[in-house]
Amino acid sequence: MKVLLINNDGGGFADYIEVATGTTVSQLFEQRMANANASDYLIRVNRQPCPPDQTLQDGDRISITPTKIEGAKS
Repeated sequence: MKVLLINNDGGGFADYIEVATGTTVSQLFEQRMANANASDYLIRVNRQPCPPDQTLQDGDRISITPTKIEGAKS
């Protein structure tokens, strides 16, 4: 199935990608952001915050936005 992945990390990008039926949000994050910690990102499906175990549907819009910017002062 095809979903739109919007990655706002660094320079950012958006692209339609193919994922297997039954893929969850956490599985997609692990596949695309292998060296990142999910707790450092706001992940939304169709503009709504979602649980990690949410199963993706054909045509979903997934956005991954960092909540912590490296080098920024607290």
